[in-house]
Amino acid sequence: MNLDNLARIDLNLLVILQVLLEEQSVTRAASRLHVSQSALSKSLNRLRDTLDDPLFHRTAHGLRPTAHAAQLGQHLPAMLQGLYQLTQPPRFTPASSNRQFSFAMVESAYETLLPYFIGPLLNTAPNLKLDTYVWMEQSMQSLQKGQIDFGIAGRDLHPQSDFKIDRLPDGIAHKTLFTDKQICLVRQGHPIIAAVGSGHWDLEVYLEMSHVQVRCEGNDWWALDYHLANLGHRRKLSTTVPDFYGAASVCAHSDLIFTLPSSFARHAQKLYPLTELPLPFDFIPLAYVLLWNSRNNEEPGHKWIRETICKSVADAFDDN
Repeated sequence: MNLDNLARIDLNLLVILQVLLEEQSVTRAASRLHVSQSALSKSLNRLRDTLDDPLFHRTAHGLRPTAHAAQLGQHLPAMLQGLYQLTQPPRFTPASSNRQFSFAMVESAYETLLPYFIGPLLNTAPNLKLDTYVWMEQSMQSLQKGQIDFGIAGRDLHPQSDFKIDRLPDGIAHKTLFTDKQICLVRQGHPIIAAVGSGHWDLEVYLEMSHVQVRCEGNDWWALDYHLANLGHRRKLSTTVPDFYGAASVCAHSDLIFTLPSSFARHAQKLYPLTELPLPFDFIPLAYVLLWNSRNNEEPGHKWIRETICKSVADAFDDN
């Protein structure tokens, strides 16, 4: 495409050509365009010079288009409609949209959040295609580059992660979906349950136990471990696994203790005979955060997705 040549063409002349093709009369075309016949005739002469073709011949019945003008008339309506659409504000109609959106989510969000918003999204916009991926170390860079549309991550990630809510990379916007607390799970009948019931449950006892841990972003430590390290303590991580359900299964079939977000614990207890214990010391809440590229702040489709997710999650956790 030679943009330099295109820049020399007054695109308004194409509108005039279309109206002349439809009306085949300078008088009617001038009236429709709200210009004088003299002004329209001048525009027609400019068109002839630009396109190097007479375009119309006068007859007793009005203007008759030349072969070139008739050929142009086959393409002009679609071209002008396309130009018109370019000038309109962006729109998104969920019911008829077939757009594709991609998500990267921390593994626990698949169980604790996805079920609450996937229905509202697809019930309203049944033709959407939603692709989801596990949140990885490079997911933040993928958001910045526009390779994925949304991220759902936890604030309780290790300090070496590039996700710090108060120091997000340039161009990344966020909205906190909900906050959660850390709790502990042990198998039913675990000896520690009696000790907890008798009041013997504190940081010292917690540190004496062996733990199963979910590996996040390829790292064996969570923010909890860095917090304990700052206090001069360290958990005994006997087993690390790549996912939450795997950790719950290990916990249910051993004496290992599993520390995790309380929202996921409810799902794990539906599958395994597990008992919930409180975390025996104070620790910061966990926040699940929706992330996106700020260049899409006002893009209608992205905005609708964000608003639907935020409302659906808020409604779900308000009811709990």
